[in-house]
Amino acid sequence: MAVARGQKTLATLVKSLRSGPISNSNAPRLRHLPSLRRTFSLYDQINLIDSVPEDQLRFQSYDDTGFKINNVKYEGSLLIVENKIMTWAPKTFADITAESLSIFKVVHPIPEILILGCGKYVQPVSPELRKFIRSTGMKLEAIDSRNAASTYNILNEEGRPVAAAVLPFGVDY
Repeated sequence: MAVARGQKTLATLVKSLRSGPISNSNAPRLRHLPSLRRTFSLYDQINLIDSVPEDQLRFQSYDDTGFKINNVKYEGSLLIVENKIMTWAPKTFADITAESLSIFKVVHPIPEILILGCGKYVQPVSPELRKFIRSTGMKLEAIDSRNAASTYNILNEEGRPVAAAVLPFGVDY
């Protein structure tokens, strides 16, 4: 019975993620991030994402121009290090360089992983940028910004030392 309920919940989640905007307006659509931990939990009556401490950052939604984190809307690209949010200069994926991530030369302790949100689509990371990130001691996960936000939430909930550098979802290249 629990398996059937989990399959039904998963099917509903997938269907809701595939559905497009309800209206024909050109206004940016706010997209809420699902809690995968809640969806796949046998204890589906408990929403674990709501029990995260207030001082811990979590992405709540995103749109084409920015992100909502802890009930505050941020426009543009963001860099999140040590539970602190900073605006980040890159506007496109091509703008992401070792220099744009140079803060990781001085941050201590260094995060275990850097989640790079590439915008709407996953982009190949240059060998030079990979080499720089590896030289800091971090692992790199380059994914689209929607999944970057969800992955950051999950790793942060687990207490892992994680950093995120995310472009808005509306960035194509």
